[in-house]
Amino acid sequence: MAGGIGSARYEEEFTTGSQGVRLFTCRWLPEKRDPKSLVFLCHGYGMECSISMRVTGTRLAKAGFAVYGIDYRGHGKSTGLQGYIPSFDELVNDCSKYFTSVCEMMVNRNKMRFLLGESMGGAVALMLHRKKPSFWHGAVLVAPMCKIAEEMKPHPLVIKTLTKLSSVIPKWKIVPSKDITESAFKNPDWRDEIRSNPFCYKGKPRLQTAKELLMISIDIEKNLHQVSLPFLVIHGGDDTVTDPTVSQALYDTAESKDKTFKLYPGMWHALTSAESQQNLHLVFSDILAWLDERSMKISSVSEMESKPGHDKQRVKLPKSVRTGAPKMR
Repeated sequence: MAGGIGSARYEEEFTTGSQGVRLFTCRWLPEKRDPKSLVFLCHGYGMECSISMRVTGTRLAKAGFAVYGIDYRGHGKSTGLQGYIPSFDELVNDCSKYFTSVCEMMVNRNKMRFLLGESMGGAVALMLHRKKPSFWHGAVLVAPMCKIAEEMKPHPLVIKTLTKLSSVIPKWKIVPSKDITESAFKNPDWRDEIRSNPFCYKGKPRLQTAKELLMISIDIEKNLHQVSLPFLVIHGGDDTVTDPTVSQALYDTAESKDKTFKLYPGMWHALTSAESQQNLHLVFSDILAWLDERSMKISSVSEMESKPGHDKQRVKLPKSVRTGAPKMR
């Protein structure tokens, strides 16, 4: 695995969001070494960080990264009606406030800052980038929700009706949808774990939640060209929850000069948890190699720019970092 394997420690605490909402946060930190960079986790819809993203947090921390996660309001161990997203903007603002506070800690001020978003968390990461275009040094987007796959989307007439109803009965759980757990997790043991995890929401989507997810997906799909930060987007070839062709469109359309798209044939939606050990090794090797390379290159440039008399105008990243690796089909 890129960067070597060490040990990691896990910690958790609560912070306060707007309207006094208690938000659960957690972190995986490398033991006995200075972190290479900071990685901020954005989990998927109905999921949470401490359990369902523990594989990602642990692997990255053992490879030398400080990893921070937050459960959105209405998700996981945070307060709020479970599975209810009254405002996607509010959710993004909670993440931005907490992530920024971590970055501003004295021990972290000189560290590179990366986002890692899975599924709906990919949409959160892209909106965080839009909120502060020059703040983040890069993002890893795992099967990002840039568009809801046609197989998972209700009929247009149903969407129209439910959109109208969302203003009247926003919290009702009546949106028809397929079993995402069954569709997302290839490994049956992981499906069982998610179903038995009390902090994961498994009911039908609430009306306002469904509306917010649909609207943000449409917004992101229409504005893929605005994405300008370095990114690695990865997708399973057999994903039926989020659309792999939209990840390809993100790669093709984004303004970013440093961008990489990797498609893994035969893999499903949950690339970082519910695949075989061989597949997980491949996926995390790619993620860590990408993070390692950018952490080293950006840190090297920052050190050069800090030297007295250095001409910042002449600093350029190596071509391989500016253009990214060839996409895999």
